[in-house]
Amino acid sequence: MQTLEEAELCFPQLLNTSCKKHIRPRAEAMLIYIVLSSISLLTVALNLLVIISISHFRQLHTPTNLLLLSLAVSDFLVGLLVMPFQILSTEPCWLLGDLVCVLYHFIPVITLSASVVNMVLISVDRYVAICDPLHYPTKITAKRVQICVFLCWGYSVFYSFVLLHDNLEQPGMYNSCYGECVINVIGVVDLIFSFIIPISAIIILYVRVFAVAVSQARAMRSHITAVTLKRSATVTVNKSELKAARTLGVVVAVFLMCYCPFYCVSLSGYELIIGSSTEVLMIFVVLFNSCLNPLIYAFFYPWFRKSVKLIVTLEILQPHSCGANIL
Repeated sequence: MQTLEEAELCFPQLLNTSCKKHIRPRAEAMLIYIVLSSISLLTVALNLLVIISISHFRQLHTPTNLLLLSLAVSDFLVGLLVMPFQILSTEPCWLLGDLVCVLYHFIPVITLSASVVNMVLISVDRYVAICDPLHYPTKITAKRVQICVFLCWGYSVFYSFVLLHDNLEQPGMYNSCYGECVINVIGVVDLIFSFIIPISAIIILYVRVFAVAVSQARAMRSHITAVTLKRSATVTVNKSELKAARTLGVVVAVFLMCYCPFYCVSLSGYELIIGSSTEVLMIFVVLFNSCLNPLIYAFFYPWFRKSVKLIVTLEILQPHSCGANIL
């Protein structure tokens, strides 16, 4: 009996203080590893393509694309560092120690915060471009965008230290037994700064952008007098309205779809069991947004498809390929 009991402990030598192993069925564990590993690899690959494209081709060195590059870097780090460690945390026991447990949580907080803030900055960029197009070149310059990106990452690092300060001072203080990796954060602070404020800003900005786009399209239709021109312009305007509506719906719906489940559980007061399948699913739905971001913000651009073709065929290794015309 003692052998059987010790076999169920994370640290058999610590009979009274060791956590018990909660081993999943083999089929469930294999499914989790395969799905999460595939998502991690896909996230790394897609965001790496965005990073190479924007960094290499001169035509893509615009303020808007600098924001896309920053977003791709944060999402790339999520796929490269956060997801693999999250897969590791699905194991029944944490064997890397309390300090590594705390340091491990710094990376997700920094990268996910940077990803969310970058989305807000992109929303601001699109707002100025649509609502104040005449002053866009003077308001949104490459230097100002670089400063905003720097502040974005600085804020993310500072926010992670504030959120995990208590855990860093005394690693493992919230563990109930050896073999756990439990981190305590102020849920209200995380809810406000990681979800409520960003999603409110994105929704308000994009609703304003959509409203302005529709009003401009209607104004264009009302000033067209020639029948033939009116017909052709109407088709163009309708397409632009649909594109604006589709982009708005995809951006907001995907962000809500990925982030709402986790934060709605927090709002409901329901406590997720650490290491449970439900917790793993909730967290990876949030992380999956990093895989979808390059699809939303990059695959909608024709230049991305052209740049991917040049990258895959290794034509970017040719001399002066950085000056290729891909727009």
